[in-house]
Amino acid sequence: MSTIAGLSGLSTVAPVLFKAACPECRARFELSAGALRLAIGASAKTTFYSFTCPECEAMVRKPAGERIVELLTGGGVRTLRLHSTP
Repeated sequence: MSTIAGLSGLSTVAPVLFKAACPECRARFELSAGALRLAIGASAKTTFYSFTCPECEAMVRKPAGERIVELLTGGGVRTLRLHSTP
């Protein structure tokens, strides 16, 4: 059995897309995990996700609660953990 024949039963996984909206131009669109960044801080005020609007190129930063963090990390969004300084 060749390697290719052995892999024929595998299914491909569609990339995860996240729905988003721009507060500047009000455009609505879908973004791939690679277009988003998640920063997890010590509090709700320092936990957020960000992206660049594909329509108007504005930098967008929005708060991320526990559910959003769970969805974004599960979908493969790059995460930066912010450390507080004493």
